[in-house]
Amino acid sequence: MKKLNNIYLVGFMGTGKSAAARELARRKKWQFVDLDELIELKEKRPIPEIFAKSGEPYFRRLEKRTLKEVSLQKKFVVACGGGIVLDADNIRIMKETGAMICLSATPEAILGRTSRYTHRPLLNVPDPKRQIDLLLKLRAPYYAQAHKTIDTTKLSVEQVAEKIIKLIDKKPPAKKKR
Repeated sequence: MKKLNNIYLVGFMGTGKSAAARELARRKKWQFVDLDELIELKEKRPIPEIFAKSGEPYFRRLEKRTLKEVSLQKKFVVACGGGIVLDADNIRIMKETGAMICLSATPEAILGRTSRYTHRPLLNVPDPKRQIDLLLKLRAPYYAQAHKTIDTTKLSVEQVAEKIIKLIDKKPPAKKKR
């Protein structure tokens, strides 16, 4: 990875992106931003309403515009929405302007972490576990493009932040002198 401007946490909903990004920003003394929260502030309405009234394509355009704006900043830890990776331009922007770290978890852990929330438009279906399995399979090739992946299934927020710091602060091996 080249010099970091920002750190982008991507991954499926319920993998701990927002919590880990907050903790990581606190430890590094960087700014924290949650792209979904920023979109809600700009739109003056919650994401489920954006999806319901304006549709997912409209939301994805907002998401891309907001990512572009944030990517111009420095020393930001960015919690991204789960579907941000579906757009190749978004992946390119994140990789060119920082470290793209994917957080993952088992479908069971994701279901457990998200089941008490009704604000997840993509999981408001009769069989959310099946929906999680399907979406994880569909998004796997996109998430695989991240610089690194961390499985958060059995980790605390603090452990996730610590692992990310170790990954990004790792110095490349010194070149041997001849």
